[in-house]
Amino acid sequence: MLTDGPTEDEAATIGEHFAYLQDLTSKGVVVLAGRTTNNDASTFGIAVFRAASEPDARRIMETDPAVRCRVMSATLYPFRVALLGK
Repeated sequence: MLTDGPTEDEAATIGEHFAYLQDLTSKGVVVLAGRTTNNDASTFGIAVFRAASEPDARRIMETDPAVRCRVMSATLYPFRVALLGK
């Protein structure tokens, strides 16, 4: 995550990243996405999404423009929901 202001190219990539997540959300793939509100070295974002397999999940993650262009880094954590609130 960027802790300083983005360059013009990074800002464009972040816009593409947001549009990518919006599209996946409209298709029911992304369950939630967001980031912490702090702007220091501990800031991070999270995206929880549905995928049929780990390779499919990795493709979704690696296709994200911000990850592909190395504006943001990403780590895949397979996850199984145990409890879900309303």
